[in-house]
Amino acid sequence: MSLASSLNTANSIFRNTSQQTAVLSTNIANDGNENYVRRQSVVVQTIYGATSTQNERSQHMALLRQLSSATSQQSAQSNLLDGLTTLSDALGGNDYELSPSTYLANLQSSLQSFAAAPGEYALASTVVTDAIDVANSLNNATAATQTLRGDVDAQIFEQVETLNKLLAEFKTVNDTVVRLTATKEDPSNYLDRRDTLLKEISKIVGVNVNMRDNSDMVLYTTDGTTLFETDPREVSFVRTYTYDSTVTGLPIFIDGTAVRAGVGGNTDGQGSLAALVQLRDVAAPIFQTQLDEIARGLIEAFQETDAGGLNPLPGLFTWSGSTVPATGTVQPGLAALIRVNNAVRSDAGGDPMLLRDGGINGAGYIKNTAGATGYTALINAYVDQLSAERAFSADAGLKTTATILSFSSNSIGWLEELRSNATSAEENKTALYERSFQTYSAKTAVSLDEELSLLLDVEQSYKAAAKLVSTVDEMLQAVLQMAG
Repeated sequence: MSLASSLNTANSIFRNTSQQTAVLSTNIANDGNENYVRRQSVVVQTIYGATSTQNERSQHMALLRQLSSATSQQSAQSNLLDGLTTLSDALGGNDYELSPSTYLANLQSSLQSFAAAPGEYALASTVVTDAIDVANSLNNATAATQTLRGDVDAQIFEQVETLNKLLAEFKTVNDTVVRLTATKEDPSNYLDRRDTLLKEISKIVGVNVNMRDNSDMVLYTTDGTTLFETDPREVSFVRTYTYDSTVTGLPIFIDGTAVRAGVGGNTDGQGSLAALVQLRDVAAPIFQTQLDEIARGLIEAFQETDAGGLNPLPGLFTWSGSTVPATGTVQPGLAALIRVNNAVRSDAGGDPMLLRDGGINGAGYIKNTAGATGYTALINAYVDQLSAERAFSADAGLKTTATILSFSSNSIGWLEELRSNATSAEENKTALYERSFQTYSAKTAVSLDEELSLLLDVEQSYKAAAKLVSTVDEMLQAVLQMAG
């Protein structure tokens, strides 16, 4: 090897080690950064025999797709569980002590006590108080359900805004990746940012990824709708600010296609939007229908009839409609309107003893015409009505024939089963996400120990080059001394 060749070799080593050191330093600086993919500076030989370095990024598309899917599933499940937990908490949490079924059981007990001592005014007052608790629980549960729907609608609006911003940035970054790849420049920093955006988008909507020439990325929703192809597709949503039982939320559109609601406690939806639509348009409305049917069943059970057993009118429980709703037919919003009739409320000037005697709707509805203090026929009839099977709407998602007590208990069972399934699924999907993240990180993240080891190797290469230069320098000095 000539002296000139030796110097060229040393210079090449210095240049390569400098570039390798820069890459390793960047890697080390990003240790623990989950949005950074490790780079590697690889020494390659040109066709002329010279050496140079080129940067390679530890990209792994299969694992990125897997992580994106796990992210979407976990996000959807978490959002669904949060909403169901909000409903459960409004009813008292795990024991559901604030639920209509709990207060109905109290009402049944107080009615039975009153039937055993029909002359006791205090017992009649207790029945009215327990009835007020039942009505209030239905009112409060309805308010909580509709508040949840309104809050979810606001979340959807925020998520759509965020998604549109992410897609707009995704276009800018993707365009840069395509340009740099086409011109053989290093797009690594932009690839990192694009992967980060993909993971953020996946939290909102399930995504399928397709790659094209020059690292161009195309995004589709898991339902097949185009989300991004060269340009972002429009994601639109009009917010509804006030909810009640009669209001239906507006759909979310992606490129003109409505986002489908997830199904089941272990939701098949991917991304937060699918779960939020499921809460707003499926879970909460079904639960509201159950509440409305409980309210209808109560008005029906405690209705008054005239002396001939005709002309039924609301009795202990009434509402703004002042009629007894049709059997087995949902009256939307009834649970928000049900209340205890003022005619039996002492605080409103009423008489609780009308529960024994009848006459809540006037003299024509009095049953205890003799005014007997031991009269129990009407009270016992009310007790029997609580235990009598009656028809309920299939829209409530429960048995269509049941007692009012069992129907209210089944409603809580329905919610608890849905929440329990969602809880188990959330644990499983969180574990899946964590495994996917760990697998992806093992292939793409920085290992500090590995980087420090490689840095020592580069240091040895640098020392070898320095030794070579020192040797050449000594040889040149010897030649100069001989020439002098």
